Parts: sequence; C-alpha cells; structure tokens
Amino acid sequence: MGVLIEGAWRDGELPQETGASGEFRRADSRFRDRITADGSSGFKAEAGRYHLYVAHGCAIPGLRQQGWMFDDDPAFPDCTPDTVNGFRYLHQAYTATDPRYTGKVTVPTLWDKRTGRIVNNESSEIIRMLNSEFEGIAGDGADFYPKPMRAEIDRLNDIVYANVNNGVYRCGFAKSQAAYEAAYDALFATLDELDARLARQRYLLGRTITEADWRLFPTLVRFDVAYFSLFRCNKKRIADYPNLANYMRELYQLPGIAETVKARYYVINYWSIARLNPMGIIPKGTPVDYSGPHDRARLAN
Repeated sequence: MGVLIEGAWRDGELPQETGASGEFRRADSRFRDRITADGSSGFKAEAGRYHLYVAHGCAIPGLRQQGWMFDDDPAFPDCTPDTVNGFRYLHQAYTATDPRYTGKVTVPTLWDKRTGRIVNNESSEIIRMLNSEFEGIAGDGADFYPKPMRAEIDRLNDIVYANVNNGVYRCGFAKSQAAYEAAYDALFATLDELDARLARQRYLLGRTITEADWRLFPTLVRFDVAYFSLFRCNKKRIADYPNLANYMRELYQLPGIAETVKARYYVINYWSIARLNPMGIIPKGTPVDYSGPHDRARLAN
C-alpha cells in the first residue's frame, strides 16, 4: 500500500517490518495520546469533539495507490466521504498532525476536531478509551474490561494478538519459508486451543462477553474469505472449527454487530494488496455465512 516518508507518500514498505530471518514484525503505532474523562491527559472526553476514522476493509475498495481513500461511489454505499476534514486520503490526517511523519497510515485513527490532530492510532488503546472514558456522556453501563477479569483478559489478549490477530499477517507477509511456517504453526495451535476452550464455555472468559471476544472477532470474520487463501493460512477454515464457527455466528448476530461486517469488502480489499496478488484479479465468490443458526445457548449455564 505504501508509507509516508518525511511527510511524502511513497510506494513500498517499512524495512524495519521485515526481520533478519524474513519474519514480519509490525511497526508500533506512533500516536499514543489518551482521552480521559477528567481531561488530565490534555484530551477531555466531550460530546461531539472526536471523530473515529474506521474501515470496513478500507475506505473505498480497490487498488489503493495512496492508501486508505475516501470517495462518494454508489457502488460502495457503506464507504463515505470525509465530512469532518474533507480529506481525500487518510494519510492527510497524519501529515496534518505531523508534516514530517514517517511510518504507516493505519485504521482505526482517532481524531480530535478541536485541536485538528490525531490523538491515537493504536486500536487496543482506542477500544479501552471508548469502553471507559465516555461513560458519563454516552455510556450504557456496558463494561468489556471489568476489573476482576482484567488480568485474564490481558493474558488472553497477548496470546491472541501475537498468534492470531497479527499471526495471520505474520503468515501472509513472511519473506522466508521458516518464518512463514513458524507463524502458521503458532496460528493453528492457538486456534485449536481456542476451539477447545469454547467447547467448555460460551465466551473466551466464561459467561460474559469481554474485550477479549471483540478483539478476536474481526480476525474470525475475515479468515475464510481472505486469510485462509491469500495469506496461506490454509490448514483449516473457521467453518471447520465447530465451536469457533458457532461462537463467531453468535457474536455476529448480536444487536448492532452485523452492520459492521462487510464480507465482500474484505475480499476486494485484501485481494487488492499488490505484493500478495500482483495481477489484481479479485475472486468472485464470498464463501462465508455468518447468519446461520448457532448452538451457543447450550453453554448458557
């Protein structure tokens, strides 16, 4: 997709994301400020102040010569223009914040409309802020990071991120056979463990949906349409894991979730990654069904 180098867009990759043995090493997110309820961080939680740039799989699907792009295209009605800043490309938010920024342009990106800059582009930190710091403004009482469960949520997040969320990218972007196979083995060992865990309990930490479930979910819904084939994660589909597949369907069918999942966009966008699919031919099918019945109620007690 390309990167920003000293504020200028360039085709290519960050060299530091490939290790000496060909392994993919994701670069750390650069913007790490925090919104707090009391404003002690310098960014106070306020109604209408912040804007979250997100992606169904991108802004506009297709080949992205300058990264994430905004447009008004009737073929993709879920992808909308940027009505906050009028940016054509998301990288403009990064250079508006730091004119000499060097690094990747990623989603989600949390923007402060008051100061005209990015607050944070690290998803794990953004979800924590949204979970807790806005409770007094728009909260509904839901807490996906309850204090008694935090240590176990953190432990599980570390495993899932390393081997699954980022593990699929470690497979897809590996530049040596050894690096690929190490990532592949860790990925499927972890999926096997998660499937076994979900045979015993309804959610990853028992009877309650937590942050750990929502952090796993995006990788599951993308897996069979993109990672399995394009990223060479082809030992099993999620559809081949009875407990993971039913668990994924239950989460998908919860109120407000289905409209955030765009399977066809995942196909278009992942298969538009030129270094993995240089011919740019997009598969016609979308082989996934999130809406079928699930059996998770059997573990309700």
